[in-house]
Amino acid sequence: MSGIYQGRATISAIDRRVAKWSVDSVRMDKWLWAARFFKTRALAARACGLGRITSNEQPAKSARDVRVGDLLKVKNDSGDFEIEVLQLSEIRGPAAVAQTLYRETEASRELRQKIAEERKAMPQFDAAQAGRPSKRDRREIAQFRGRR
Repeated sequence: MSGIYQGRATISAIDRRVAKWSVDSVRMDKWLWAARFFKTRALAARACGLGRITSNEQPAKSARDVRVGDLLKVKNDSGDFEIEVLQLSEIRGPAAVAQTLYRETEASRELRQKIAEERKAMPQFDAAQAGRPSKRDRREIAQFRGRR
């Protein structure tokens, strides 16, 4: 079974497809989608259009070429990433393969962890109830306010 296991491609087979050494550049939106920063190419293209992606300190359009060694800043729902491109791919593979396409800088990783810790330390508030309070709630409010 050379590279195929029960009809599904193994990671080594996908690695061979991903590593296209003849290609020296890939479209920005394709690479961001293949590296799993965005769920669809359309979302990646939209982020480029909104200026949330920079390549080597310049705003990147979706058709801009990504090359090995480029420094990208990516802002998405997961946070702000500062990454260096290690490999190129036009194919969206498993997450394990996608993580080999780039390396996140230490400063970026530390900043994201710091923000996550601050978010955890913030107090969580319950959402206000919809509608009017029940009789029991009104009694608790009155007791809290010192009436009765």
